Amino acid sequence: MAALNDITSVLEGEVLTPGSGLETECTKVFASDLMSDVLAYMEPSSVLLTGLANSHAVRTACLLDAAALIIVHGKRPDGKTMDEARANRLPVITTGLSMFEACSRISACFSERKR
Repeated sequence: MAALNDITSVLEGEVLTPGSGLETECTKVFASDLMSDVLAYMEPSSVLLTGLANSHAVRTACLLDAAALIIVHGKRPDGKTMDEARANRLPVITTGLSMFEACSRISACFSERKR
């Protein structure tokens, strides 16, 4: 398990939805740009890591009760998309890292919590 605030820190991330539960403990992360794969395979309460910064990613994360949405490559959702995330109390975090680097760092974060 890892707290969202710890994950945000290792990703050098920026929280786009302040006050949205960064103390939440996460047990799993799912990384994909294919929302069909996310719908088919992601478990509820996981963190969704994606390169998509649109309403489809937010809606998918909300539908699956994701713990948070993390967007890679420094992408930022538009205002309407962020309004939807806030309305659903979905933590949204952006990082300038690539998907691979973000996954690697999150993995290390989970490994350190086990020790």
